Amino acid sequence: MKNRLLELLQENCMYTNDELAAMLGSSAEEIAEQIKQFEDAGVIRGYNALINWEKVPGAEARALIELRVAPKKDKGFDEVAERIMAFEEVEGVYLMAGDYDLAVFVKGDTIQDIAMFVARRLSPLDSVLSADTHFILTKYKSNMTDMHNLSEDKDERECMV
Repeated sequence: MKNRLLELLQENCMYTNDELAAMLGSSAEEIAEQIKQFEDAGVIRGYNALINWEKVPGAEARALIELRVAPKKDKGFDEVAERIMAFEEVEGVYLMAGDYDLAVFVKGDTIQDIAMFVARRLSPLDSVLSADTHFILTKYKSNMTDMHNLSEDKDERECMV
């Protein structure tokens, strides 16, 4: 039940405890207690609205930056990841396996702003060996949600866990 509860919350965190209990064959009180345990343990880190930024006039540009970095002795990739996370333009940082070490998602007012961020702030970091920037043109699916085929008149709140 625990994993299924998390899956349901990720699908739609606006489900009530009563709705979740009915779907899982449990009581609302048991659901409330399990959610509290998940929150207290840091499994559930927060609840956020899923925004289709392409529909927002004047929305920001976004990019994925693939970084190759030199890990620090005794600190690995953590130190450089923490430095990158501190930049306000950075939305997410992920350690990867494969051709590059870190995937960095960034936002800026324009593509040029992102390009300048990479050139002036990110690439000069002493651990950064190379940076490949990929600008996000269209988001087709995000957090299990089809971003293009949502009904325009649908008034349904979606949240990420």
